[in-house]
Amino acid sequence: MFYKLKNWAKVLPLALVLFSAAQVMGQDGTIYPLAAPAEPKAILLNTGGVKDQPAKESWFRQWGDPMARNITVATLTPFLPAPGKANGATVIVAPGGGFSWLSMGNEGWEVAEALAKQGIAAFVLKYRLHPTPESLEDFSAWMNRPRTTPPPADTAKSVTPPRPPQLDLSNQLADAEAAYAMILKRAKEWGVDTSRIGMIGFSAGAGLTMHSTLHSKTMKLAFIGPIYGGMGPVEVPKNAPPMFNVIASDDFLFRGQFGVVDSWFKAGIPVEFHLYQNGGHGFGLGNPNRTSNRWFDAFIHWLEVNKFLVAKASK
Repeated sequence: MFYKLKNWAKVLPLALVLFSAAQVMGQDGTIYPLAAPAEPKAILLNTGGVKDQPAKESWFRQWGDPMARNITVATLTPFLPAPGKANGATVIVAPGGGFSWLSMGNEGWEVAEALAKQGIAAFVLKYRLHPTPESLEDFSAWMNRPRTTPPPADTAKSVTPPRPPQLDLSNQLADAEAAYAMILKRAKEWGVDTSRIGMIGFSAGAGLTMHSTLHSKTMKLAFIGPIYGGMGPVEVPKNAPPMFNVIASDDFLFRGQFGVVDSWFKAGIPVEFHLYQNGGHGFGLGNPNRTSNRWFDAFIHWLEVNKFLVAKASK
């Protein structure tokens, strides 16, 4: 996991990545306290706070990654390509964490950095979250509480499993819409082609990407990339964008479902789907020795083939 520390050093002060050797070696899923990192490039979205949220934003480290919880102030952090490399394509990156925390390194900064290296302007959205216990000890106990796993979908009988209770995502949608609006407003400054703004998200971030696609009245996304998100069927808007969808067969969210892909296909909207043999859940750009590790290369190729990486010819 040391490769991830190298990536952090490019976006955060060096002091924040110099963890003790004992901490760095603790890659067992244990939750460790982490001082809130400086985020000098983060831009406030001014979308308000979170109702009935007494706890302050706090950070922790798990699996070697920095994560934030109890976020009440949404921000947008730009990762812009090197001068002369920008192609105008733009991606809003939404990390995951069950809408209770955000995996800022693994599913945010590292992904945005990789996109910027491809000439794509990337913006990490730190969106507001639902409250979690204030103390790290109570939060750890809450995270480790017993859970029941839903049974696999009965594909032989074409039975659609019941949808889980839907969370109120009004705050998160407002944050995504504010991020999109800010990118439009500062498009010239950031070298953004406003006709080629897409959004990708991971786990809950994939859910927010899909929620924005299905429900936003202001976002006109050119493409979307839900990465290991929910796979249930949806009602597809007529103006829905092309979709690049990724999940691993050993991900607990897969459960043998293809509903969202089938929904896009039946709506006649371009869709690409990658079901990987392994990768589990939360693999970000990749984990050692997993077939899912090449998804990012496939995503860039998909963008290129669909001409999202080149400016559209003026009429």
